[in-house]
Amino acid sequence: MSSIQSNSSANETFVRPATFFLSGLSNVPHVKYYYLFLSLVYVVTVLGNSFLMCTIYLARKLHTAKYIVVFHLAFSDLCESTAVIPKTIDTFLFEHQDISYEACLANMFFIYHFLNMQSLTLLVMAYDRLVAICFPLRYHAIVTKPAMFLIIGVMWIFSVTHFSVFIGLLNRLSFCRSTIIDSYFCDYSLLNKLACNDNSINILMIKINFGLLLCTPLMLIFVSYFCISLALFKIAHGADRIKAIKTCTSHLMLVVVGYTPLISNQIAVLTTPMHANTRLINNSLTQVIPPMLNPIIYTLKTDEVMQSIKELILRHMLVKITGSFWERLK
Repeated sequence: MSSIQSNSSANETFVRPATFFLSGLSNVPHVKYYYLFLSLVYVVTVLGNSFLMCTIYLARKLHTAKYIVVFHLAFSDLCESTAVIPKTIDTFLFEHQDISYEACLANMFFIYHFLNMQSLTLLVMAYDRLVAICFPLRYHAIVTKPAMFLIIGVMWIFSVTHFSVFIGLLNRLSFCRSTIIDSYFCDYSLLNKLACNDNSINILMIKINFGLLLCTPLMLIFVSYFCISLALFKIAHGADRIKAIKTCTSHLMLVVVGYTPLISNQIAVLTTPMHANTRLINNSLTQVIPPMLNPIIYTLKTDEVMQSIKELILRHMLVKITGSFWERLK
C-alpha cells in the first residue's frame, strides 16, 4: 500500500511544462542590429550553398564521389543555418518567445543533428584526401559513388538514432524549477539544469556527446593529416608535392573555420568569466558563420569548381547567343 502511495506522489510531482520561455537575447543592447546581421548572414548562406549545390548538380565533371560529399556539406550547412537563424529572428524580433515542449525538442534535434552532420562530413572529406594522397593508384577503386552514398547513409542513421535517444532522455526529467531557458534556442545543457529530479544520465550523455561528436572527428582528422604529411615527404618531385598540398588546402580551411570557433568558445567558457550576453553571441556566431563561409571558401579555393562555373556560364551565354541568332533568322 505504501509503495502505491509513493508511486502516486512521484507521478504528482513530475512536471512536464506545456511551453518554455526563451529569454536569451532579450537583454542584449541594440540587439535589432544583430538580427539584421543574422538576416544578411542567412541570405549569403542560402545563396552560397544553393549556388554550390546547383553547380555540382549541373556540371557533369563534378559528378564524382568527392563532390557527393561536398554537396552533402553544403546541404547540411544550409539546413543547420535554417534551423537556427529564422527561428531566432522570429522568436526575439517578433516576440514569439514561448515555445511548446514538443517544438523545443524538435528545434534542439535539428540543430544538433545538422551540426553533427557538418562535423562528420568534414571527417569524410579528410578520409577522401587521405586515400587520394596515400593510395593514389587505388583511389578510384576505394572512393566510389556507391561507397560515399553508403557512408553518408550510415552517418544519417547514426546521427538520427543517437540524437533521438539523446533528446528523448529529456522526457524522463521533471522541470519543476523553471521554464525559462536563458538561450536563443533550446539548449540541452540549460534544459538539463532546469530539472529537479535525477539527471545524472543526461549529464553523462552530454560528456559522451562532447567526446564522441566533437573531439573524436577532430582527432581523426588530425590523424589523417599526419598520415598525409608522411606521404607528402615521400613524394620526390616538388611540383607534385605542391599539387597534392593544394588539393588539401580548401578542406583544411573548412576544418579551421568549423572547429576553431567551437573549441575557442569551449575553452573561453571553462577558463574565463563570461557575461551571459557574450556567451550567447559567441554561441550563435559559432553556429551561423561556418555555414556562410564554407561554400565561399570551397568555391574560391578549388580549381575544379571554378572551372566548372566558368564552363556553365560560357555554355549559358552560348545558348542565349545561339537562341537570339535563330530568332533573327526567323
